[in-house]
Amino acid sequence: MKLAETKIKNAKAGLKPRRLADGRGLYLLITPVGGKFWRAKYRYRGKEKTITFGQYPDISVKAARERHADALKLMAEGKDPMAERKAQKAVLRIATETTFQKIAEEWHKHWSAGKSERHAEYVMRRLKADAFPAIGSAPIASIEAPALVRLVKGIQERGVNDIAKRVLETLGQIFRYAVAHDYCKRNPAADIKPADVLKSTPKTNYARIDAKELPGLLRAIEVYQGTPATRLAIKLIAHTFVRTGELIGARWEEFDFEAKRWNIPAERMKMRTPHIVPLSQQALETLELLRPLTGEKELLFPGERDHKKPMSNNTILKALERMGYKGRMTAHGFRGIASTILHEQGFDHQHIELQLAHAPRNAVSAAYNHALYLDQRTKMMQWWSDYLETQQRGKVLPMKGTAA
Repeated sequence: MKLAETKIKNAKAGLKPRRLADGRGLYLLITPVGGKFWRAKYRYRGKEKTITFGQYPDISVKAARERHADALKLMAEGKDPMAERKAQKAVLRIATETTFQKIAEEWHKHWSAGKSERHAEYVMRRLKADAFPAIGSAPIASIEAPALVRLVKGIQERGVNDIAKRVLETLGQIFRYAVAHDYCKRNPAADIKPADVLKSTPKTNYARIDAKELPGLLRAIEVYQGTPATRLAIKLIAHTFVRTGELIGARWEEFDFEAKRWNIPAERMKMRTPHIVPLSQQALETLELLRPLTGEKELLFPGERDHKKPMSNNTILKALERMGYKGRMTAHGFRGIASTILHEQGFDHQHIELQLAHAPRNAVSAAYNHALYLDQRTKMMQWWSDYLETQQRGKVLPMKGTAA
């Protein structure tokens, strides 16, 4: 006769262990101290064995019967329930010990020997930001190419195609290491080429140099022999990475020097919503140098012939050409460089997009969104200016979050 729930609940402990039979070998063992355990006796190859299904009430009578039924089914197939359970636990243990994150960390320790600390830290930061949240907990042997495709496409959707390619390359290195050390049988990243899954970056007229060429450009700007106002315009756009039209149309009335902000009105923005540019110390110093040149009347950068109109949007482009960057760099190029480097340094994607004025906004939320994450963006903009300054001087700025 099957055990009733009330009988199980009310069963008392005795001086010796006692059993309450539930049928077909399943029983509830009650220990002298009051513990209640589900067990079952069975014979396998002529040997009597006992299997435990858990403790009551953690394992209900219904759950115990289901587990017992599964064990009986295995016996009917000629298998030993205890041996099968041990095998399953071993598989689970191996899977837990060989997750992508654990193997990636092991690879990183092996790979980073001989690499610069800065580069090794950057690679680990990218894994923590992009790969581990997506596939970190999965057994590395279970990961297939589609999971990697989803991962890198998700990165590209943030507008950082270069980082998506680098992460895919790193994934390939990790899986090669895993194959070499018998953690998995094949490298799914080998089935993927960037061109097969990542969209090509649209070609535009916004040419820009590589980040490694930035120090040379910044030094060239410092010694530029053109008009001082043009040189300061290039410095200001480098530190603020606004659009060219937003820079040359700037008016002194838009600057709140006490709050250290540049408040660009909606009518001058591409998105037709107001935009705040936190001003770093370097940007403020550039503005102070500009004051005596333009008289702080209306426009920051008035045209040479008509002071009531802003300078031509080709002024900065022509200056860059005179410095030797024709076809290689534009004023707009500072936006792309800033986006790439700030993403690489681990700054929040949403903060970067808001500062680039890329974030989609509607009429209702515009007044709120333009000031969103302002504290974080202020710190980011100061980091960016500090980075430019150290690059110009040929020094290395500590990465975000590290001590100077």
